[in-house]
Parts: sequence; C-alpha cells; structure tokens
Amino acid sequence: MPGPTCQADTVGSVNRFLPPDPRRVGQEPDYRFTLANERTFLAWVRTSLALAAGGLGAVSLIPDVFGSYVLGILLLSLSFATAATAYRRWAMNEAAMRLGEPLPPSRLPQFMAAGTALVGVVAAVLFVIETV
Repeated sequence: MPGPTCQADTVGSVNRFLPPDPRRVGQEPDYRFTLANERTFLAWVRTSLALAAGGLGAVSLIPDVFGSYVLGILLLSLSFATAATAYRRWAMNEAAMRLGEPLPPSRLPQFMAAGTALVGVVAAVLFVIETV
C-alpha cells in the first residue's frame, strides 16, 4: 500500500486518529459536562502513566527475572495505546456534547480490561516458569 502522496493525504491520515479541536463546533455545553469529560480524559492519562511506570520498572528494576522484558514491553504498549486513544475519546465526546448528539461508543474500557487480563496471565505464567 503506497504512502501519502501529498500533504493533504498526510493531514487526512493524522486527523483520522487525532480529531480536530472539538471546541470549534456547536454550542458551549453546560460547563459541568465539559469538566467531567476533562476529568475522565485526565484519569485515562493517569492510568497510562501508571502503566508506563510499571513497564519501565519491570524492565529496569528486575532485569534478572525471567520475562521481565516481555512484561515491561506489554505494559508499555498498553500505556501507549491508552494515551493514544484518550485524546480521541475526549474530543469525540466533547464534539457530541456540543452538537447535542449521543455520546459515541468507546472500546477503550474493553481494551483496557483485555489488556490488563493479558498482562496478568503473562505475569502469572512468567512467575510459574521462574519458580520451576
């Protein structure tokens, strides 16, 4: 698949993942809803930072434990995905509130649950392998 052929294609590709500033559309919603949406965004960012800290800790603090790099990379990947989707979720919710539309569905909670379960299973398997 060929890459973008011009600047407009590149901007279109970026906008698919990073929506434009939603505060430029519709009407200003009740400030309480905007603040609640922002608090949710910040909670996802805090979660991402905690996952990154765990991943870096696994790689740097316990490098002699079998599989610590695998566990660290899994946690860092989950951290990246959480941070990358948090802004998109905030922007889509903000735009929907400003336009008086229903909030769009999100797969981020399902993704986080599956990712956390995967990290737990990998950690348990690595622990069993280490103790055997």
